[in-house]
This record gives sequence, structure tokens and C-alpha cells, in this order.
Amino acid sequence: MPSARAASPTARSRADRPTGVQSGLPVSRVRWDRKLRMVMLAVLALVGWMGVRGVLSMMHARTQASQELSLVATLRRENRALAQQAAALQQPATIIRDARALGMVRTGERAYVITGLPHN
Repeated sequence: MPSARAASPTARSRADRPTGVQSGLPVSRVRWDRKLRMVMLAVLALVGWMGVRGVLSMMHARTQASQELSLVATLRRENRALAQQAAALQQPATIIRDARALGMVRTGERAYVITGLPHN
């Protein structure tokens, strides 16, 4: 009578087990897992480099925008001051004062020049 061990289909001796599947194709020695890791690392480095360039570009644009805004504010203040000065120069009293500072006299007035005074 055969033993229960030999009768069971799952219980085989070590000699009866297949040693491996043999095919006619040569076994590849390329380590695809390492190649994939290297490719993924290169892609990650490229994406990181692009991200850093984008962040640096954005920071440069933000700095330039703040400089331009401060320049615009300065020019607006200067424009307001010049507009006030232009309005003041149109006043008759300002025109008369500036003309007198240049040595001009009105029609009908007599000009006197005093010389020989000591300089203070």
C-alpha cells in the first residue's frame, strides 16, 4: 500500500519538482529597475530645475513691479508739484514779483540804480 504522503498530489519529492522554466530566449542582464530609477531621478531633477527657475523669475518680476510702483508714485508727486508751480506762475502777483526780481519796471515808472554800496 502506498503511503499517504506519496498519494497526495501536493506532496512531491524534491526530485519531482520542476527546476525552472527554460526558454530559448537569452536572459537579459539589464537592471531595468535601476534604469527606471535613474530616469525618474533625471525627470525629477528637470522638474525641480524648472520649478526653481519659475520661482526665481516670479521673485524678479515681483521686485521689478515694486520698483516700478515706487517710481510711479514718485513721478505722480513730482507731477503734482509741477502742476502747482505752473498754476502759481500764472498768478499776476507772481508774474510781477518775478519781473521785479529780473530788474524790470512797469510802464511809466522810473528806474533808479544805486551803486557804490558796500557788500554785506
